[in-house]
Amino acid sequence: MPAKKGDKVKIHYTGKLDDGKVFDTSEGREPLEFRIGANEVIPGFENAVIGMKVGEEKTIHIPSAEAYGPRNEELIQEIPRDKFSADMELVRGQGLRIRTKEGQSIVVVVKELKDEIVVLDANHPLAGKDLNFDIKLVEIAEAA
Repeated sequence: MPAKKGDKVKIHYTGKLDDGKVFDTSEGREPLEFRIGANEVIPGFENAVIGMKVGEEKTIHIPSAEAYGPRNEELIQEIPRDKFSADMELVRGQGLRIRTKEGQSIVVVVKELKDEIVVLDANHPLAGKDLNFDIKLVEIAEAA
């Protein structure tokens, strides 16, 4: 029985960038479990699983538009250094959880440190990148 919208599935996967660099894998862990159609994973990944049968493997290419979308330069902000606690050590590449003006909690990355400015990037680290996945449908845990 092929996987369809509404099914809860378990998938083993390895995600790679176009240059072959692995950015995530379920190897050595429990398989990823999600419900098809519930928007729990990126659209291109979810669509690739539809129609697969248990034990089936495939390699897929997901353009950035169906993954984390394009990079948005408006999500890069320069914040005065004095807005951060004086004893807070900031390091380039560090992830920080901050609150937006609307009160929403988001994760940003310290992109650059200048004398009086901290440049923060709220883009997803994989935004603007095409992704490749080797996937294997391990189980249909709950059929719709």
